[in-house]
Amino acid sequence: MSQPIRFAINGFGRIGRAMARQWMAMPTPKPFQLVAINDIAPIETCAYLLEFDSVYGPAVAEIQALGTTLGIGCEQVRFSQESTLDCVDLSDVDVLFESTGKAETRDFATAGLRAGARKVLISGPSAVADITVVEGANEDALVDQAVVSNASCTTNALAPLMRALDEHFGLVSGHMTTIHCYTGSQPTIDAPRGSALERNRAAALSMVPTTTSAARMIDELLPHLAGRVTGCAVRVPTASVSAVDLTCILRDQPGVETIHAALEQFAPAIIGHTDRPLVSSDMRARTESLVVARPETTVMADGLTRIFGWYDNEWGFSARMFDVARRMMSAQI
Repeated sequence: MSQPIRFAINGFGRIGRAMARQWMAMPTPKPFQLVAINDIAPIETCAYLLEFDSVYGPAVAEIQALGTTLGIGCEQVRFSQESTLDCVDLSDVDVLFESTGKAETRDFATAGLRAGARKVLISGPSAVADITVVEGANEDALVDQAVVSNASCTTNALAPLMRALDEHFGLVSGHMTTIHCYTGSQPTIDAPRGSALERNRAAALSMVPTTTSAARMIDELLPHLAGRVTGCAVRVPTASVSAVDLTCILRDQPGVETIHAALEQFAPAIIGHTDRPLVSSDMRARTESLVVARPETTVMADGLTRIFGWYDNEWGFSARMFDVARRMMSAQI
């Protein structure tokens, strides 16, 4: 049996804890081993937020704060409370999951390498990464890059869908709206949050039209489709699970069942499907990057096509972090 991939988490927020919970639920023997966590919050706070989650419920294992060690079930995980990784030893780490949301400079993004980790995987868009990789879109572009971005949750939902549609039917043009749950970047009450004034409004009280980086990221991930799909976002008053609503023109003008058959064959672990009339809360903790809601698919007389799909923007994205980390280590070996 091969040795598990040893990983650490820098930044124990929503994504950091979602990855820890997914690791906890992995069957034994686990393909990954969590060896270290770093966060600026006290270990007692991090332990509490890992044990009790307003979205996903109680943890499946006992969680204990033990000084500089976080007890997770039978595992003992090193815990540090540093604002940077300069004083953290990661020499036993294969992949650092950089989840602070602060990897905006090359110096910050490579801090994990200087601390001793072999690779760094950033849980979000990053202009300073060596490459951005999305499973189901451009994973073959990964060779042996040391600093990799996993893009955004919406990009992970949209990019595989666009690739599948283009490969099977020819994607001419389209527009995507992501109906996105509110996030920590928004205030709970009206308060200053930057120059985009609509983002200064209370997250749980209004639908907030805003931008998304997904369409721009598509141009980087799938350059042959650059400029063909535009995108926007509407933040809505729900705490988890988002949706992609794509309207597009397909060259071959396929029927609904033909589209569903093609998507079903593309990458089952990445693009899931449901035939049932479900709502967003039903999609919580789904590991796919996108779950196509088949009853919503429509093809109009002139070939204009609408495809709607759900994605758990925390859980599905975190699942892809493990997929990309596994690919990074395979590429290095």
